Amino acid sequence: MIRTAYDLFLPRRHDTATIFASPHSGRDYPEGFVAQSPLDRRALRSSEDAFVDILFGAAPDHGAPLLAARAPRAWVDLNRACDELDPALIEGAARGALNPRVASGLGVIPRVVSGGRVIHPGKISRVEADARLAAAWHPYHQALQSLLQDVRRRQGAALLIDCHSMPHEAIAAHCAPGKTCPEVVLGDRHGSACAPQVMAAVETAFQRAGFRVARNTPFAGAYVSHAYGRPSIGQHVVQVEIDRGLYMDEARILPAPGFDPVRHRVTQVVAELAALGRQLGSGLSLAAE
Repeated sequence: MIRTAYDLFLPRRHDTATIFASPHSGRDYPEGFVAQSPLDRRALRSSEDAFVDILFGAAPDHGAPLLAARAPRAWVDLNRACDELDPALIEGAARGALNPRVASGLGVIPRVVSGGRVIHPGKISRVEADARLAAAWHPYHQALQSLLQDVRRRQGAALLIDCHSMPHEAIAAHCAPGKTCPEVVLGDRHGSACAPQVMAAVETAFQRAGFRVARNTPFAGAYVSHAYGRPSIGQHVVQVEIDRGLYMDEARILPAPGFDPVRHRVTQVVAELAALGRQLGSGLSLAAE
């Protein structure tokens, strides 16, 4: 089992409604899990949002907390509901209504990594699945829920930036021939997870840092956006997907020469989103972009 589900980096002075979280950057792989898999460690890491927690690591310097998973996505997916159990993988899991994520092997306990490569040599027990959820899923979401409640209580609003990365080939596949691909995709579940003026301000922050930005296509947000995005009560969620090709060698899962320049630009965004959170917390209205 993992030693702890997450790291929580808190600012010395927490003065913004903005929270940053990285549910897929965990890299604490249990040795027994790696040993039983037909895949090597590098293949298991292919579904990991490697280094995203480092890209957004300046959040506490700007008054915002950063919640970063330690449990790896191939072991348990923190951006899925805890009942998205795959009967093709987990013994005793009931077959429910058709769920495309579960059917494709990407439930809360994933059956495959990128390219459809199978993680386990066979099925796992329901006891094992429940143990993973107890060790990682529930602690992470308890921490996230606590952060959101605390921020809303103190600031009157909350803005969760749910930080992810996307394989370059995934975004390239959705680009029309001859068109320039976005480098960042922002998802608010087509307006249901975030107020329009807040989403516009987040988009502007990335554009000011020089990123090409798209909204909701091909990634509109998954469980975290659906579960926590409540703009009617001042709780906003924006999922951020950054093209991995900008900052890492995807084949070797190593930082590329462009890593530090991209991190510098992301830090600029972090500072602006923290300032946005202070504006939200002050009760000031945001001008429409």
